[in-house]
Amino acid sequence: MDMNLIIDVGNTYVKLAVFKGDKMKRKDVIKLQLLLKHINLLKEEYKSINKVIISSVGELKDKDVSYIDKQFDLILLNSKTKLPFKNLYKTPKTLGIDRIALVSASVNLFPEKSALIIDAGTCITYDFVTTKNEYLGGAISPGIRMRYKSLNNLTANLPLLETEIPNSIIGNSTNNSIHSGVVNGVLTEIKGVIQQYEQKYSDLTVILTGGDANFLSKQLKSSIFANSNFLLQGLNYILQINSN
Repeated sequence: MDMNLIIDVGNTYVKLAVFKGDKMKRKDVIKLQLLLKHINLLKEEYKSINKVIISSVGELKDKDVSYIDKQFDLILLNSKTKLPFKNLYKTPKTLGIDRIALVSASVNLFPEKSALIIDAGTCITYDFVTTKNEYLGGAISPGIRMRYKSLNNLTANLPLLETEIPNSIIGNSTNNSIHSGVVNGVLTEIKGVIQQYEQKYSDLTVILTGGDANFLSKQLKSSIFANSNFLLQGLNYILQINSN
């Protein structure tokens, strides 16, 4: 069986995963400048890699894409790529490709379920898909680190703190007040959004993913904690449906 290579390009780092069918055989995280060198190493080790998908929100050079395209059967994910769901977003060309991948993973792993996918990263994104695999949209709000940084950047005296679960809702110092405001604010927001969706869609599957998911999952009991490979699984599924 041919293997798939999944390339998820961020602003600084690239995640690469080798899939055989639905099973992930390998995952690497590398600096962007090492991408082509690493692809050549993977090609040498996994000679049956044939198809590649690239999801890029970072600065991937055209010449690098061209090089990969010459080596493999390549799909560069964009708004025109065939997807496993019906995209009813009013501005489909502006829908982030990371959000496309997450919705695809949800449709694949939780078929015919109304699902709210919460991606807690730099931003917190909320994406909703119906039981009929119709993507309706969602929301975007500032992530945890963005909130800490904005308090420091946009005020004269507030310090920049590391993320920390507050001991109490009542902050008894400036630092504790910031932790309470940021972390409890995020948790209250997420719980409130889930509650609003649950009132409208009774049988709702809530999926939590992203860099801060592990930190938040302990506080959010009503969600399914998706592993850190959720987005990569979504990209692999998009590649599979475009290969048939």
